[in-house]
Amino acid sequence: MMASLSDQAGELAHRLGDQAEAVCGHYLSKGHREGRYWLVGDARNTSGRSLYVRLSGSEDGRGAAGKWTDASTGEHGDLLDIIALACGHDRLRDTLDEARRFLSLPRPEPVDDGPHHRREPRGPTGTPQAARRLFAASKPFLATVVEAYLRNRAITDLRKDDPLRFHPHCYYRPSQDDPPGTRPAWPAMIAAVTDLDGGVTGVHRTWLDPVAIDKASVASPRRAMGHLLGHGVRFGVADSVMAAGEGIETLLSVRQIMPAMPMIAALSSPHLGAILFPAALRRLYVVRDDDPAGDVAVATLSERGSSAGIEVVPLSPMLGDHNEDLRLVGSERMRAALRPQLVAADDGRFLMASR
Repeated sequence: MMASLSDQAGELAHRLGDQAEAVCGHYLSKGHREGRYWLVGDARNTSGRSLYVRLSGSEDGRGAAGKWTDASTGEHGDLLDIIALACGHDRLRDTLDEARRFLSLPRPEPVDDGPHHRREPRGPTGTPQAARRLFAASKPFLATVVEAYLRNRAITDLRKDDPLRFHPHCYYRPSQDDPPGTRPAWPAMIAAVTDLDGGVTGVHRTWLDPVAIDKASVASPRRAMGHLLGHGVRFGVADSVMAAGEGIETLLSVRQIMPAMPMIAALSSPHLGAILFPAALRRLYVVRDDDPAGDVAVATLSERGSSAGIEVVPLSPMLGDHNEDLRLVGSERMRAALRPQLVAADDGRFLMASR
């Protein structure tokens, strides 16, 4: 039986990912390789470095080769999307034909697969009201698989008032990247996204496997819903000094070393660059990842902070991110690496002494 267009697209996207650098060199010729990424201005081959394409899969499985993100817009996709934009296609069939030509693959017999427009999954959807209902329906997270998952990532400084909850049976909507028969519900860590006044505007969900004590084996184990832009998952009450980063685990890893520092997890690099500044804020530490998106977030916040009279100080990891540092290098070396990056006045105030 002939594969559907969506099945063909999945197979071709995987094949393109295996040759990601060659694809980028052809369709994104105004970019260049930098480490594990291909950097270019945008998906339409403009000069710059806002868009980054993974040239190889990450060791932790969070990103596949060929997946890309534009840090300035939040757009994302795979190499089929790059080909469609580069060639000006408005039909999936044309994009698949071009991908086969690039890969020197034969064209299959025509198949009718309904609408011709390929639609990538959109960003997080859902209303703040739905987010608040989900958070209210969840349970305390301590002594659940949520706590076990975080401890498995070397995060042990967990507090009853953290904005985290546990849902034992959280619905998961499979994407086109999930295989048939994917479980429709998993246990999940639910995190409240709040505004400057503490109102819940959204939630972030991390689906978990209670046997592996790790993220669930689904294509998108992390998703958010509600109103996110400018807001985030807040740990502590913001004062004149606070820290901001992308992921919950990243921020909680740094809190192991700086337990008194107020923090906000913005949940993505574009949202990190767009966080709203509390009125009292005078110094912002950016807990960045070691990737191009981290560069863009620091640059964006530095520009915004300069005009608002806020000093922006990056905190860079030794490895790919601060949770990798905590798990693989340990808290003592992590503390030693963070100390020289802090403003001197904040060392004694926030950096926990070794025990």
